[in-house]
Amino acid sequence: MDDYSEYSAPELVRMLGGRFKDYRLRANMTQKEVAEMAGLSVLTVYRFENGSVTNIALSSFLLLLKAVGCINDLSELMPEQPESPYLFREKKKIQRIRHKKV
Repeated sequence: MDDYSEYSAPELVRMLGGRFKDYRLRANMTQKEVAEMAGLSVLTVYRFENGSVTNIALSSFLLLLKAVGCINDLSELMPEQPESPYLFREKKKIQRIRHKKV
C-alpha cells in the first residue's frame, strides 16, 4: 500500500495527471476526444497530463474520469464506511463534530 501523506497537493495532482494519461491511452482516446466529451479544452487535458498544472477543479477531474469511463472507480477512492457507534448519541446520528471551547 502506498503512503501519499508526505506528498504536497501539487505533487499529488501531477501524479494523478500522469496516471490519467495512462487511463486515456488505454481507452484509446486522444486528448481532443476526451476534452470534447468532458466539455473542457484540449489545453486543460494536456496541462493536467503533463504536470504543468498543479491544481485542477474537482468537477473537471470528475468530468475527465467520466470521459474515459472510470467514474465508477470513485468507490475505490473513497469506499463507503460501515456505520460507527461513535457517530450515534442517544439513538441519533451526529451530523457534525464540534469541539468544546476552552
